[in-house]
Amino acid sequence: MKIKLRRLFRRNGDGDTSKARQPLVKMIDRYIIGKFLGTYVFSILLLLAIVVMFDINEKLDAMLTAPLEETVFDYFVNFLPYFANQFSPLFTFIAVIFFTSKLADNSEIIAMLSSGISYRRLVVPYMVSAAVIAVFSFLLAAYVIPPANVERIAYTNKYVRNKEVNYGRNIQLQVSPGVIAYMSSYDNRTKSGRRFSLDKFDNKVLKSRMTADRVEYDTLYRWRLRNYTIRNFEGLRENIVRGTSLDTIIEMEPRDFLIAKNDQETLTLPQLRSYIERQKSRGVANIKNFEIELERRYASTAAAFILTIIGMSLSSRKVKGGMGVNIGIGLVLSFSYILFTTITSTFAVSGYTSPFVAMWIPNVLYTIIAVYLYYKASL
Repeated sequence: MKIKLRRLFRRNGDGDTSKARQPLVKMIDRYIIGKFLGTYVFSILLLLAIVVMFDINEKLDAMLTAPLEETVFDYFVNFLPYFANQFSPLFTFIAVIFFTSKLADNSEIIAMLSSGISYRRLVVPYMVSAAVIAVFSFLLAAYVIPPANVERIAYTNKYVRNKEVNYGRNIQLQVSPGVIAYMSSYDNRTKSGRRFSLDKFDNKVLKSRMTADRVEYDTLYRWRLRNYTIRNFEGLRENIVRGTSLDTIIEMEPRDFLIAKNDQETLTLPQLRSYIERQKSRGVANIKNFEIELERRYASTAAAFILTIIGMSLSSRKVKGGMGVNIGIGLVLSFSYILFTTITSTFAVSGYTSPFVAMWIPNVLYTIIAVYLYYKASL
C-alpha cells in the first residue's frame, strides 16, 4: 500500500495532477479508514484480553462455583461488548493516536500534504471512520447491550454479589393522574406488601379510598388485596365495602418503585424514554441515573468525533520523542475525559445540574480543545 501511495505522490509531484489527484485521494481515504478501523478493533481485542484475565482473577471463586456454560455465555459473552462499548471513546482515541503517529513517523502525512491535499481534506476519512464507530456504538448501547445486560447482571447477582433491590419501605407514587398508591413495606421475594392504600381524587377532592392489610402482585398489573376496605365518598355520604380477598387491576408493578443500581443499563432506548416519562408523571424522584444514562448514550456518540479530531491534531506532526510522546499525551487526555464525565455525572445525581448539562459539559470543553489543536496543527 505504501509503495502505491508513493508512486501516486511521485506522479502528482511531476505535474500530472488531473489524472493522479482523484485516485490518490480515494486511495488515501481507503488507506486511512482501513488503518483507523483496523487499529480500533485491534486495540479493543488486546485490551479485552487483559480485562478478561483480571476479571477472572477477581471473580475466580464465583466462577468456580458457577457452571462453565453460564460463565461463558451468560457473563463473558454479554460482559465483553458492554465493557468495549463503555470505553469506546478511549479505544477510538488510542487508535487515532497510534496509527497517525506511525504515519507521521514514516513521513506519510508530510507526503500527503505535499501532494496538494489540504489538511481539512485529510480530516474527512477520519470523520468517516469516527461516524462508523459512533453509529455502531450507539446502536449497541441503545438496542443490543441492554438485553444482554439483563443476563449479565442476573449472573453477577446469583454468583458474585447480589445487588438486587427486593425490599422497600414507605412506598408512595402516583399510579395515574389523581390516583395515589401507598405501601408501608413491600417484599419482592414474596411479591407482597403490607398496609396498602389507594386514594382517588377529583379536583383535589377525595372520592374513594381502598385499603388492605396485605397486597400481593401477580402479573400485568394484577394485584390481590387481602382484608380490604373500600370507602366511596359522595358528598356527605360514605359507602363502605369490606371483604377478605379482591383481585383488581392497578397500573403499577414492583419495578416502578424497587429500583436497583444498574436497572438503567437493562433498558433499550425506547424503554428508557418511556420509563422516564412514566416515572416523572408519577412523581418518582430517584430516576436521575436513568436520565443520566439516556443523555450519556447520546453524548458518547459525539465523543467519537471530538476525540478523533484531538487525536489527529496531536499526532499528525512529528515531535521529539517519537510516537511515545503522542501516545502518552493521548492517554492523559482520554482518561481525563472519562474522569471528567464521571465527575459531572455526580453533579446531576446531587441535583446541582441537569443530566443533559452534566453529560454535555465534557463534550463542550473538549470541543474547544479540539478546535484549538486542529487550528494549531493545520497551520
